[in-house]
Amino acid sequence: MLDIAEELHRWVEQGRDFAVATVVAVGGSAPRLPGAALAVDADGTVIGSVSGGCVEGAVYDLCGQALADGEPVLERFGYSDEEAFAVGLTCGGIIDILVTPVRVGDPVRPVVAAALAAAASGEAAAVARIVSGPAELRGRALLTRPDGSYDGGFGAHPELERTVAAEARAFLDAGRTGTLELGEQGSRCGAPLTVLVESSVPAPRMIVFGAIDFASALVRIGKFLGYHVTVCDARPVFTTKARFPEADEIVVEWPHKYLERTSVDARTVLCVLTHDAKFDVPLLKLALRLPVAYVGAMGSRRTHLDRNARLRQAGVTELELARLRSPIGLDLGARTPEETALSIAAEIVADRRGGSGVSLTGAHTPIHHDGHGGTPTVTDLPRSSRMVS
Repeated sequence: MLDIAEELHRWVEQGRDFAVATVVAVGGSAPRLPGAALAVDADGTVIGSVSGGCVEGAVYDLCGQALADGEPVLERFGYSDEEAFAVGLTCGGIIDILVTPVRVGDPVRPVVAAALAAAASGEAAAVARIVSGPAELRGRALLTRPDGSYDGGFGAHPELERTVAAEARAFLDAGRTGTLELGEQGSRCGAPLTVLVESSVPAPRMIVFGAIDFASALVRIGKFLGYHVTVCDARPVFTTKARFPEADEIVVEWPHKYLERTSVDARTVLCVLTHDAKFDVPLLKLALRLPVAYVGAMGSRRTHLDRNARLRQAGVTELELARLRSPIGLDLGARTPEETALSIAAEIVADRRGGSGVSLTGAHTPIHHDGHGGTPTVTDLPRSSRMVS
């Protein structure tokens, strides 16, 4: 749901009733991850996607039903060998979908509205909804913030809300969306519960060092991939908004000085395009010791060998050097700035998702890798969820 927060936030502000269908769990070759959402308003307008097209029609109908009767529903969609043309995922996967009506006057409405407002404005927030459990607990939500405070609830034992809020905060700290299982005693409601926790966190950072023509192309593709992109270079004549209109931030400063003072985290990617030792060595010495997701440096193989020798002389260890992606990017035969940016972006995605970077043609590796740690599978959900095929 939070992946389409901006559009849904507008719907809330306009006073529209809508139902939102959210991927709860996946199995096999499912096209979308948990948290992917599709929403339908009372006029039949639809936004978002839960399957890339395979089951959108059936989910659309479920949303209409939920809007009419006000009841949330959990539905399973999968491919049927017996009925090849039945509603299902022809790619062979299985997805579980939670459909929640969000109408004016519904108990869930204020909590969903607050979660959407936070996500749309780039604030960190996590929203929890009951997937399976006692019927009286469904159709409600709980919003948790980074400081541990929370709003809303499930209308049950206060300890349940405190427990879910604490668990949701852990999901939020990790920037993770997934399901939480609570046993009968832990739920404090006399039955086990499955809870969907969706996290919305600020966009990850991409910092591009070196205001060159290749950087301009990389900024564009970084924005396309959802990064908050910063361009940093010590040369003011090159480091201008006019040259990098799509960058979120332009910084004129020595790269290592900027990296010393700025905030990075485990999702940050650092792309060093300066290929000049006076910039590269102090910058990479610092970068390779930071807990970031990716560090890549541009240059020829000769530049790479010379740079590694300088880094060793500067005290960088072999273990630290092993983190460096250099020469930066995958071997696509790239020549233009745009092709080079594509090769860099491809390496970043492969590194993030656990991909090999080889052609899928003739390969026997999975198309979708679970590289983000903990995508819930359909086997995680109770057996009471239904199969539609």
